[in-house]
Amino acid sequence: MPEPIKLTTPLSEDDVKRLGIGDKVSLNGTIYTGRDAAHKRLVELLNQGKPLPFDIQGQIIYYVGPSPAKPGQAIGSAGPTTSYRMDTYSPKLMSVGLKAMIGKGKRGQEVIDAMIKHKAVYLAAVGGAGALIAKTIKKAEVIAYEDLGPEAIRRLEVEEFPVIVVNDIYGEDLYQKGVEQYRRE
Repeated sequence: MPEPIKLTTPLSEDDVKRLGIGDKVSLNGTIYTGRDAAHKRLVELLNQGKPLPFDIQGQIIYYVGPSPAKPGQAIGSAGPTTSYRMDTYSPKLMSVGLKAMIGKGKRGQEVIDAMIKHKAVYLAAVGGAGALIAKTIKKAEVIAYEDLGPEAIRRLEVEEFPVIVVNDIYGEDLYQKGVEQYRRE
């Protein structure tokens, strides 16, 4: 089995160009969290011509609402949430520099088209493995929308955060390919 592709944030266009569906990736550096309520606020800021609470260029947003940290931990359980709830907002964020999104489940065609246009990827984290994923998060800090509780935007410092490429910049879809590969005629 091939070793995961190691990437450090922020991601460059060259980083995402080399990724294909099914690739295992190990992320290091800073990633940000955000779910639908935070995404709505981010897009509202962009629509008003206001700056975002973090520099989105080359960044990754992880769709997660982590549980509270236990003593001695950076974060509680941090498993992915279903991604389609962010589909309304994702194309706008990619248009201003977002390079990757992490979640679970399929994305809509508009999001896939935006990934091709803006050279961004969708990565899947394993659902149900939130406690294991949390071990790769070394630091977590709320940076915006604290009133959203677990859904506030956090800056996470990660080491060897495991993900799989589901949608690449070439329009390929791992979920679709998997169904085609195993469909019985």
